[in-house]
Amino acid sequence: VLVEQIDGVQVSTINRPDAKNALNRTVAEGVAAAVDELDSSDDLRVGILTGAGGTFSSGMDLKAFLRGASPALEGRGLCGISTTPPRKPLIGAVEGWAVAGGFELLLACDLVVAAQTARLGVPEVKRALVAAGGAALLLPRRVPFAVALELLLTGDPITAARAAEIGLVNLVTPEGGALDGALELARTIAA
Repeated sequence: VLVEQIDGVQVSTINRPDAKNALNRTVAEGVAAAVDELDSSDDLRVGILTGAGGTFSSGMDLKAFLRGASPALEGRGLCGISTTPPRKPLIGAVEGWAVAGGFELLLACDLVVAAQTARLGVPEVKRALVAAGGAALLLPRRVPFAVALELLLTGDPITAARAAEIGLVNLVTPEGGALDGALELARTIAA
């Protein structure tokens, strides 16, 4: 996880583009450390979470999971933020795919900016799995219940435009513009 500070805004980037930013223990600890820094620093007012290489996150690193490494941290949830989110606002900036655990990571963010080409969803049901990173509980709090059920029971991804229609995405940007849109929103909040 790469972390930088820009005008009172912390930008944390999941940096595993070759693995589609799959979530493993190292990523989880990096995100948790970044959020801890965000909350403890008087110089930081807003955080942004994004992914490198045109993908937000493809979800859990299944190879690492099969070796016994989980991206959930004791008492804190997925990447240290799904159960205990930061006290300061956190914005998800999405390019490409945010699915499975990547989508659940977005649900831990307060606001979401997504490129028009982004795709979001919880495909676990298509593999006879349960969205164990929090989507089954968090999604119905963010969108109407029937819409949450549709996403959870079909496993079909939705576009950024559809996500904005149902209230999951605050701002849709042109492709390649999610981080810039998130920075603009963060600067407004920080001011």
